Amino acid sequence: MHLHQFLNTYSAGRVLDVATGRGGFAAEFVQHVKEFDELVGIDSAERNAEAFARAFEAQPRVSFGCMDAARLDFPDASFDTVCMAYSLHHMDDPARVLAEMRRVLKPGGCCILVEMFSDNQRETQLTHVLLHHWWAAVDSAGGVSHRETYPRAALVALLEQTGLAWQFSDECDLESDPLDPDGIRQLDGIVDQYIQRAQGLPGAEALIQRGEELRKRLSEVGFHGATALVGIGRKNTG
Repeated sequence: MHLHQFLNTYSAGRVLDVATGRGGFAAEFVQHVKEFDELVGIDSAERNAEAFARAFEAQPRVSFGCMDAARLDFPDASFDTVCMAYSLHHMDDPARVLAEMRRVLKPGGCCILVEMFSDNQRETQLTHVLLHHWWAAVDSAGGVSHRETYPRAALVALLEQTGLAWQFSDECDLESDPLDPDGIRQLDGIVDQYIQRAQGLPGAEALIQRGEELRKRLSEVGFHGATALVGIGRKNTG
C-alpha cells in the first residue's frame, strides 16, 4: 500500500517525528493522515526550531523539541505513532535510535520509516544516489554525521532487528522529465554549494572533481528521485 493511502485511513493518535529537521515529513504526515491528536517533532539541531515553528504556526497541535534521537527524553510507551523519514543514514548509532523509537512506542502502536536505498535504481535515479553519496562524503569530511545510504536488504535487516512486525513497500516517482531545465538548474545550485563547502576540507581536490563529474552527469543523464523503502511496523501488544 502506498504511504499516502495508508495515512488516509490511519488514526495516528499522539505522534513523534524523529529527526524532523524543518518539518518536511511532518507537514506531509499532517496533510495526509486521517486524524491525529498531537505531533511532536524532535531534532538535535536547535537551528531548525524557528523554521519548524513558521511551518506550523497555524497548527497548535504540532510542536518542536531539541533532542538526541539516541536518547529520547520521553517515558516508555508515550506515543501511538513514531516516524522517521530520510534520516536513518544520518545517525551515528542507527540501531540505538531504532531501539529508542521502539521504546517510546505504545504496544499496538505503529512505526513508520521512509528511507531511500542505494541499489536497484534506474540510471536517472542513480544520479540521485551518486549525488547523495557525494554530499555525504563532503559532510563527513567537514565533521557532519552523514553516511552513504543503505542497500535495500541491509536496511530491511536493520529494521527487522527491532522486533516490530514490518510490512515493506517501495515507492518512487518516475513521471517527471529527468532533464527538466528548472530541476537541473536547482540541482546545479546545490552542486555549487557543496563544491564551496568542500574547499579547504581534507581531500578537497578529489571531492571537487567528483562534484564536477556529477554536474556533467546531471546534464547528460538527468535526475529522478531514488526509490525509497517504506516500512510500517507494529509493536506487539503482548
